[in-house]
Amino acid sequence: MTNPSSTATVQGAFVPLRLTDRPLALQAAAVLLGTLFLAASSWIEVPMFPVPMTMQTFAVTLIGALYGWRLGAITVIAWLGEGALGLPVLAGGGGGLVHFAGPTAGYLFAFPIAAALVGFLAERGWTNGNLVTSVIAMLIGNALILAIGGAVLAAMIGVSDAITYGVTPFIIGAIVKSALATASVEATRRAKQKA
Repeated sequence: MTNPSSTATVQGAFVPLRLTDRPLALQAAAVLLGTLFLAASSWIEVPMFPVPMTMQTFAVTLIGALYGWRLGAITVIAWLGEGALGLPVLAGGGGGLVHFAGPTAGYLFAFPIAAALVGFLAERGWTNGNLVTSVIAMLIGNALILAIGGAVLAAMIGVSDAITYGVTPFIIGAIVKSALATASVEATRRAKQKA
């Protein structure tokens, strides 16, 4: 018998896929599908200097909310591993270690942390049908990515330029992508309720 206080999720919290309760083979398949989704989100790109705008943050926060904190982070780490090995899964179809040492490094390293944070919040009920808390959870994930990415970029090009080129242009996109991720989670939640 399990102790209710030892469970990772709050009773009634909405983690749609409940993957941690599924067989390992299904979890592995979910990770693979998640890395494919992340790769596809990377190929949707608006070229900007020094950091391109992609749908990666949408995918990262959505995977965190749908998969939960552990499997969400594992999925993003697996995708980053694919990119480090040279597979064309990063922004613009890029791959290789160079992306982990350049202007995008901080953002890439922030992705699994953000997925884990959003997943943690989802497991505690933040995405359980309350659109306000769901959007806030997604915004927190995006803010974390911008903060870490901007801080690493600042070490390379200076604080002022990092804010100008690596944070400010992405704020509106972060808001829009947070709303899209919330809508996606809500659609999944409603579909699951009907099933």
